[in-house]
Amino acid sequence: MRNSSQPGAAGLAFGVGSYTLWGVLPLYIHLLKDVPALQVLAHRVLWSLGLLLLLIVVLRRAPGILAAARGRTLLLLVGSALMIAINWIVYIWAVQNGHVLEASLGYFINPLVNVALGFAFLGERLRRLQAAAIGVAAIGVLVLAISGGGALWLSLMLALSFGLYGLLRKVAAIDALGGLTVETLLLAPFSVALLLHASQAGTNAFGQSAHLDWLLALAGVVTALPLLLFAAAARRLPLATLGLLQYIAPSLQFAEAVLIFGEPVRQVHIVTFTLIWAGCALYAFDSIRAARTPTPARI
Repeated sequence: MRNSSQPGAAGLAFGVGSYTLWGVLPLYIHLLKDVPALQVLAHRVLWSLGLLLLLIVVLRRAPGILAAARGRTLLLLVGSALMIAINWIVYIWAVQNGHVLEASLGYFINPLVNVALGFAFLGERLRRLQAAAIGVAAIGVLVLAISGGGALWLSLMLALSFGLYGLLRKVAAIDALGGLTVETLLLAPFSVALLLHASQAGTNAFGQSAHLDWLLALAGVVTALPLLLFAAAARRLPLATLGLLQYIAPSLQFAEAVLIFGEPVRQVHIVTFTLIWAGCALYAFDSIRAARTPTPARI
């Protein structure tokens, strides 16, 4: 009995670890508030690429990744690289410009966006409570849009870009480590060009202070570690459990926005978040119920 519970316990630790790291990411990005967002993105790409290449060499995964990253899979990874780049730059800009509240809203919406994308593009069945959850969340978004309160475009950009990223990675025939490595390789030339341009213009933040240099170099671990922990958790946990754990990150971000960064919470935010949380609760309840429903035995 003890051995059978170990994969679940390890998976739970990996899952909580990955979403907690994503949840406290605004604290790290806030330390880089004086670095242009595009430069932060470039450093995230390049330092994480170095870490990923090291892992690939140690694990001897290069032949398998090269064999997988061809044809249709490579085209899908080009699309997923674009989506994750958009997601990262919007998120970095949001934190640096005092919009952590809207960023957390985007990631609360994201699981429901995933359900809708699965229904629209993968032919996945939409259960009644899932449809109700999406409807309730949509009302919350509509309330915020009508009121004109907050940077709603930011929340939607984060939810849609990460949702589309997940969709593309789901259909790409490559594992988490290989896919992330190829994506960062695709983004690396643009990152190098951006930093070279910044150096020529005299605006490169790297090299200005040892403290800042270490923070930028830490971007590799900050980017790659939660993704690798998530991949390990996904192999060990039911999807319903992962679906519940993913609310750790936006919950932490919401708390940081209000308690640490002092972002104002207006009445329309309370109404919107209440509706979003209601939708998330319906989604979580449906996920748990579906996981506990026994699968009919085949004869």
